[in-house]
Amino acid sequence: MPPRRLVLASALLALTLSSSVFAQGIVPRDFFSAPVNPAAPVGVEANTLTFDSRTNIITANGDVVLSQGGYTVTGQNLVYDRASNRVKFVGQVSVTDPSGNVADMTDLDITGGMKQAFLNSLTITTYDGARITADSVDYDAALRTLMEQASYAPCGDCIDDAGRRIGWSVNASRITYNAEDGSLYLEQPTLALLGIPVAWLPYLWLPDTSESALANLRMPRYDYSDKTGHVLEVPYYAYASRWTDIILTPTLMSRQGFLMGAEWIQRFDNGSFQIKASGLYQLDQTAFTFAEAKRDWRGAIQTSGEFRPVTDWTVGWSYTAFTDAAYLRDYRLTIGKSTVNQVYATQVNDDTFIDARVQQFNLLGDVAASTQAQQGSTLPALRFAHVEELGPGNGRIEISGRLLGVQRGADATRTVNGVPYVYGYEGNKQHLSLQAGWQTQWIGGGGFVATPYLGGRADVAYYDGTSPLLPGATTLWSATPIAAMDVRFPLAASDGSTVHLIEPIAQVAWRGSDTTSVGITNDDAQSFVFDDTNLFSYNRFSGGDRQETGLRATVGGRYQANFADGGYIELIAGQSFQIAGANAFATPGQANTAVGSGMDATASYAVLGAYGSFTPGVKFGGKLQVDPADLQVARAGLSASYSQDGWGAALGYTYMEANPGQGMVLPRQEIGGDVTVPVAEYWSIKANTYWDLTANNWLQVGGGVVYDDGYLVIGANATRTGPTHTTPNDTRLTATFRLKAPAGLNVGYSGGVAVPDF
Repeated sequence: MPPRRLVLASALLALTLSSSVFAQGIVPRDFFSAPVNPAAPVGVEANTLTFDSRTNIITANGDVVLSQGGYTVTGQNLVYDRASNRVKFVGQVSVTDPSGNVADMTDLDITGGMKQAFLNSLTITTYDGARITADSVDYDAALRTLMEQASYAPCGDCIDDAGRRIGWSVNASRITYNAEDGSLYLEQPTLALLGIPVAWLPYLWLPDTSESALANLRMPRYDYSDKTGHVLEVPYYAYASRWTDIILTPTLMSRQGFLMGAEWIQRFDNGSFQIKASGLYQLDQTAFTFAEAKRDWRGAIQTSGEFRPVTDWTVGWSYTAFTDAAYLRDYRLTIGKSTVNQVYATQVNDDTFIDARVQQFNLLGDVAASTQAQQGSTLPALRFAHVEELGPGNGRIEISGRLLGVQRGADATRTVNGVPYVYGYEGNKQHLSLQAGWQTQWIGGGGFVATPYLGGRADVAYYDGTSPLLPGATTLWSATPIAAMDVRFPLAASDGSTVHLIEPIAQVAWRGSDTTSVGITNDDAQSFVFDDTNLFSYNRFSGGDRQETGLRATVGGRYQANFADGGYIELIAGQSFQIAGANAFATPGQANTAVGSGMDATASYAVLGAYGSFTPGVKFGGKLQVDPADLQVARAGLSASYSQDGWGAALGYTYMEANPGQGMVLPRQEIGGDVTVPVAEYWSIKANTYWDLTANNWLQVGGGVVYDDGYLVIGANATRTGPTHTTPNDTRLTATFRLKAPAGLNVGYSGGVAVPDF
């Protein structure tokens, strides 16, 4: 700690003892007689520090220690009343002089330099080991903590038991902590890794020091790919405050030259927006096979924002414009929100959900601009849902609705091994659907549970017939009464250490309509896999343009065992049967939905889901789809993993039988695994490999090395894909750098006012 002037109040009892007392020999002559050296360094420590703006009182609690020149004062509560300028230990206090003499008392006023020592030379240790130090600390009425020449380290001293330097820390000329929102503003911060300074910024604003906030920090990145060569990206915060970040991201590539990125992030009390632009002049266009990627200049502009203007409402947008659809993927830039250009508004409260959007979808990758017209735009997509509780024993009313308008500039078609697909039709489509229902729950003796449902659905759809693939304009009106009953009879047993639950389940659902394509054209219900997750759903289609029809029964059950050591097993199995009416899954539509899914027959495939853990660190899971006619496995997925004391392993296997109706003429089988082996303290080696069993060829192989001390992660990894991979024959080298913050600043409460709780 730097030198500070210090005067202990009344020479810490020395002034209360007269010279005659010493002369008589009742107490030692060195008893609290050593003078206080005002040039001696000062130390101040406290477990927690709080500021109550209502009372204008700062309180240090828990193992408070003030020391200077051999004198040490310890107590549990030190109170600084800013209004009266009084500093006082409250409760039991112990004072130790340089000779080791100890005086115990109740309450002690601190005067002179000790008050300044409370604000200066402060060391704060959090409940889980993080440490904050500062040459001086002050507080203002805006609930801000101002720390001069401060440092923050989530790992405390950042030295492990073996004396090795670990983790990371930040030193700054000033750290301002705002207790109202938990944010930190750092001026001239320097980042140190393993005690070595590696980066400096003029300023930096963080919403908090949680790991999620640190994950959003722009970090240097190394990468390698065949198309770009070696890549070094070094983000730079040109400006950062609570409200604004301006980040420049220069990137050097050995094969493609210099790429420049810039990002503006603007925050407000009720939301934020960002604008990002990037571009480059390509040095080697021959690296790309896609025609539109073979150009001198490539780039993109991306923007997104989200605001909460009133309670329960969120509004926002995202938009991306690019020179070509492959740019973002080729240069591995952020694409999270770039696939959808949209404007939206959403309301969510305890019983109501409303969502309104206008969307345009972007195809990213080697996709020509002319093909983008095949992507639909939703004009609009409106959804709402409301639940009204009717009181005890009376159940609830559920009301939902959706209006989907789709505009498409060209037919989206594809042929897979001779099987034609139409993913969307050129033209305009509107589909309005409304559904209302009542359901309740009846619980009988022994745990018997019955859940009835009564309701109905109404659909109105219109398609203008622009596509030559359809006969012309069409309007559809549909009304579907719905009735269902779900019956369960859970049985539980325990032998004192293991709890078993067996739950037989039977379900009947009736939808009184033979119209399954209620949206005329199917734009949102094209994917379908029958498994344990939708086994007991009343309508298993993935979107509103399709619905189940007729009378269907589903039988099955669930078994669960919970073991005393924390292990468990869970099994879910069942089968579905079309009893009457048209089977909607036997009507594939233009997208071949549900062909070969096992639901297109009267008796569906049987499905099983199994999950569990027999011992700590070991987990397994699996899904099976079995054709009961010949007991052949139609689809399977199996996985197992182990993680303990730095060791790790995972194994996965997937199988899908051939499905000629969807153009899959050969079965698909893949197996893969990865392993992690600790080789030294904090260091581990990782490797992975995946094999295409059908083609008898490898899919991917990779490996790397990782350093992880719990606060800092540094790693390097290499991967190479095989000829049947979705990105074939591709080599990637990547570097990983991540800061972890298990501690961070936390928010405590004093007098109802949020305060920093260190």
